[in-house]
Amino acid sequence: MHPKTLRAKRPTLLIVGCGDVGLRVLRLLGTAGHRWRLLALTSSSARVAPLRAAGAVPLLGNLDDPATLARLAGLADAVLHLAPPPGEGTTDRRTGNLLRALALRGGPRRIVYASTTGVYGDCEGAWVDESRTLAPATARGRRRADAEARLRWAGRAFGWRVSLLRVPGIYALDREGGDPRDRVRRGAPVLAAADDVYTNHIHADDLARACVAALLRGAAQRAYNVCDDSVLKMGDHFDAVADRFGLPRPPRISRAEALQRMTPVQMSFLSESRRLSNQRLKRELRLRLRYPTVADGLQTP
Repeated sequence: MHPKTLRAKRPTLLIVGCGDVGLRVLRLLGTAGHRWRLLALTSSSARVAPLRAAGAVPLLGNLDDPATLARLAGLADAVLHLAPPPGEGTTDRRTGNLLRALALRGGPRRIVYASTTGVYGDCEGAWVDESRTLAPATARGRRRADAEARLRWAGRAFGWRVSLLRVPGIYALDREGGDPRDRVRRGAPVLAAADDVYTNHIHADDLARACVAALLRGAAQRAYNVCDDSVLKMGDHFDAVADRFGLPRPPRISRAEALQRMTPVQMSFLSESRRLSNQRLKRELRLRLRYPTVADGLQTP
């Protein structure tokens, strides 16, 4: 069979930043008739064996070192970009390095990027859809907004179909660092009802399914809120976790007390309130959530 014919039948997907969500994507695609030839970029040699066991061809490269990314040029038909930005500053040079490498030989036809709903900033509890003007209030949010701008520019400049997934808090009972029981067990306080903020969530499995849906159906230069149907304030969310698993409810404190007890990073999560609309996710990506509420997600083993 001619190589071009083989490539047309089995396109290549490169996953950049293949952590927990990336591995869930690999599991999904591994059961989907092997539509894709799967590659995964990692900066750690210790990750090579787990990625290979998950069905991907591991590629060593570091988004902070452009010289290690040259081999990515012309390699993939589609890219799923799940890597976080740097931990400081207001720009995402990692995404810039990746895009420059991909563009060397024409680039992929499609890129899906997992951003954050923090790009909206504080919306004072208002309902938010993807048409809202971005107003990130933290350096973390500004780095993500910078990455989105770079990706949109590359999509327009090179004719790539770029889809942006704006993701809130990711949880799953089997997700390292994302099991909501951990915070409740630590007894970490939440805000009193009068000071509390709306929070948004997505189960890690549903996020993985949204990534696949965006690879297949995402529109060019289009953003999607990837969240479930829950409408919860943060304290009510952690109360529900505690009640579900027979744990003590977290203590409630005032915002003034929180300012005295919590770090600036912790306070940043308590200073933004918004309710996200997921209608575009359901209508355009045609995603039917497996866990439409947090209560559903907490029922999983």
